[in-house]
Amino acid sequence: MPEDAPIFDAFFSTKPQGTGLGLSISYRIITDHGGTLDVDSKRGCTVFRIVLPLDGPPDSALRSRVEASS
Repeated sequence: MPEDAPIFDAFFSTKPQGTGLGLSISYRIITDHGGTLDVDSKRGCTVFRIVLPLDGPPDSALRSRVEASS
């Protein structure tokens, strides 16, 4: 995978039949919960790391995202 590939952008896919929504939706869900989604890719091996806080997102961060999407 090219290092500068926009893999978290909606509708980007490297597969002919891919919709390109899986990673963008995953990224949004994880960040909405105060977490991070990192990728480390080398030829033949790609690793995704999800880190979520045990106590969830700060209330103000979640509230502002919910209000912005309304």
